[in-house]
Amino acid sequence: MRTAKPVLHGRHWMAITGKPLAATAGAMTFQRGGNAVDAACAMLAATSTMWDVLSWGGETQALIYNPHTGQVIGINALGVAPTGATPEFFRSRGMQYPPEYGPLAAVTPGTPGGLLVMLAEYGKLSLKEVLEPAIQMADGYPIEAQTANSIERNKDRIREWPYSRAVFLTHPGEDREAPRPGEIFRQPDLARTLRQLVEAEQQALAAGRSRRQAIMAAYERFYRGDIAREFVRGVQEQGGLITLDDLARWEVKVEQPLSVDYKGIRVYKLSQWTQGPAMLQALNILENFDLKSMGYNSSRYIHTLYQSMSLAFADRDFYYGDPYFAPEEPIRGLLSDEYARQRAALINLERNDPTIAPGDPYPFQGQSNPFAALLRNWNRARADSVSAPPRAGLTFEQGFYLGTTSVETADAEGWVVSITPSGGWVPAVIAGRTGVGLSQRLQSFVLDAAENPFNVLRPGQRPRVTLTPTMALQDGKPFLSFAVQGGDSQDQNLLQFFLNVVEFGMNVQEAAEAPNINSFQMRSSFGGHETQPGRILLAESMPAWVRSDLRRMGYELTFEERTSGPINAIWFDRQHGTFWGGSSHHGEDYGIAW
Repeated sequence: MRTAKPVLHGRHWMAITGKPLAATAGAMTFQRGGNAVDAACAMLAATSTMWDVLSWGGETQALIYNPHTGQVIGINALGVAPTGATPEFFRSRGMQYPPEYGPLAAVTPGTPGGLLVMLAEYGKLSLKEVLEPAIQMADGYPIEAQTANSIERNKDRIREWPYSRAVFLTHPGEDREAPRPGEIFRQPDLARTLRQLVEAEQQALAAGRSRRQAIMAAYERFYRGDIAREFVRGVQEQGGLITLDDLARWEVKVEQPLSVDYKGIRVYKLSQWTQGPAMLQALNILENFDLKSMGYNSSRYIHTLYQSMSLAFADRDFYYGDPYFAPEEPIRGLLSDEYARQRAALINLERNDPTIAPGDPYPFQGQSNPFAALLRNWNRARADSVSAPPRAGLTFEQGFYLGTTSVETADAEGWVVSITPSGGWVPAVIAGRTGVGLSQRLQSFVLDAAENPFNVLRPGQRPRVTLTPTMALQDGKPFLSFAVQGGDSQDQNLLQFFLNVVEFGMNVQEAAEAPNINSFQMRSSFGGHETQPGRILLAESMPAWVRSDLRRMGYELTFEERTSGPINAIWFDRQHGTFWGGSSHHGEDYGIAW
């Protein structure tokens, strides 16, 4: 199959991410002797500085393969709900969910901590070296049209927040107040903050501290020092809730990810504080079907995918939440093969089922369900959500696909990194003179246990997020590393990418560009948490006979020219000892290799 982009080949290293300049930051880091973790951190810093639908106040989720231990490591750098953020607080303001934008939408910043911990524990270079490209960019870089135009579209909201207005609206009073594409976009406050982090590291090194201790001195300055004080002052001045204690108490979690086996390939995801296990559940369900015999994107294949995803995502919508808070999610039952067989048996091979609900995984881990009454009434609670009035911010589609970016790196030593960072996208509230944009992730909580008893808003708790890097090993060695942006569509697209490679023999670029389907039957993790059962997104290239079959099965069809992600991925060629890179032609994603 001819592809719009060529396969990216590399022998020594590979760097793929959401913006060309950020991929260059990774290449610069590799060329100065860094490993895949160093390069990934440099790319994360660059994309955050470019507001590539995220910023420095957002959240970072990562998987890292350590070649010296053969283990996949999970990095949980998701912020938590601040002091005072309770269901009662938001209900008293007439809200059914936390807001989509503004200072009250923020969880504590996680990306700085995630970057610093990854670099300290698994990198080789100094923070000064890794942040150099981002600091240069904060001093001024030619802004690309996508971000510049997003600022212009959102200028009315940006005007509400003084520090955001000062940074983003570079032509106040003109017809176009946002930067023009190609204009040098400067962020002096952010540049100062990044230099303060480097200053903390360099002072610690001069005092005889180790490399790791010096990097963590920068962590201390951001979360407990003068940066923290200005951050909190700027948040509270604008009506936000985050306190100094919220920052000081937060910490990065280094975790063991979850995994399942699919036809001899071990697939890894972060745990149930993300939606990642839904892809693992879907793979377990799909192993009960002969997908290859159905044919790629046949109506039968699409229907089986859709129904399997509906079953897995219904479980996501009821059972996933922060594992560091009670109640404990029934993840062993959810990922058991026996439970998957029970769920697969529910699929009607002829019709879409718009009433699919969460199952009961507790018996598959030897327990009874403490939320059986809520489970019986779940569809009613979902119907109440569907009938909620429209939100003032995003449309359903905008919220459902809410973007982020992805970072994929690998090196000849064997390190592999997959990151899906997000949060603090335009229009973001900037926290005082730090230059750091606030996250908007609080909206992914629910306020009513009837919707999800594991994801009810509480101070100090993490929301269940859509962000979901992926890694797969074969015979204990890296096979695929892949991630995608796009809110609730992420694990849908990643599931299909994986099947494109494993079931249909596509190479990594073919699989990244291939047209996917998207279901809207799961509940949106954003805005009003709406759902549209039976609605399906197809590529415009879908043949007429497939369209006809799907309509007969009860689907409502919508179409777009490209439905491929955008997915970024690395496939490991064990025969030749090289990397194959794939980057969808859907957006601005870009890779560099050597």
